[in-house]
Amino acid sequence: MGEGYETALAQLRGLGLPPQLPVAAEAVALVQTAVGSSTEPAELLAALTVLRGLRDELAEWEPRLIGAAREQGVSWARLAPALGVTSRQAAERRYLRLRPSAEHRTGEQRVEAERSRRAGERAVAAWARQNSGSLRRLAGQIGALEGLDERAQDRVQEALADDDAASLLSPLAEAHAALEGRHVGLAEQVRSITERAQQVRRDTQQQRVGDGAG
Repeated sequence: MGEGYETALAQLRGLGLPPQLPVAAEAVALVQTAVGSSTEPAELLAALTVLRGLRDELAEWEPRLIGAAREQGVSWARLAPALGVTSRQAAERRYLRLRPSAEHRTGEQRVEAERSRRAGERAVAAWARQNSGSLRRLAGQIGALEGLDERAQDRVQEALADDDAASLLSPLAEAHAALEGRHVGLAEQVRSITERAQQVRRDTQQQRVGDGAG
């Protein structure tokens, strides 16, 4: 199966095995025995049934291992060779295909949903940069208010220091609740900006659907 496989196997052997051999390991050994020696139809059919179960179990393990690696800070570029793909994009795409979904979507549907989400975010970021001046003026007014919720105000001020105007959208939206009732004009401006950003996102995603997501 290749030098990489043997090296990885040797590394995992260092972890040791639990006192009772895992069921999956026993199943692999039994299937391997059947492949090498069984001639009885009933045994061959049993081996195929067990093999199907192993495939299902392995399919559950892979996204869990990938998710654990990502939580530990492993990059998609490092994951790619381990997954047998050649690029970080292909590694991420594989994970999206395998990842369980509460909506029971297919792998392709999950990939497309993620692409659509990212396209919407890019469109919103581009719109924010095009309207950087008005966003920064509004954020400056909110940041200078007295008596506003400190957390909301701090987030707006921190975003103002960022060169990318897109970073202002989330803090401004969060500040809306603190502005309502006390600074009606500013609250209305924030609401209008938030709704416009959401519309840009929706329009982009709907356009992808209309274009066949090409």
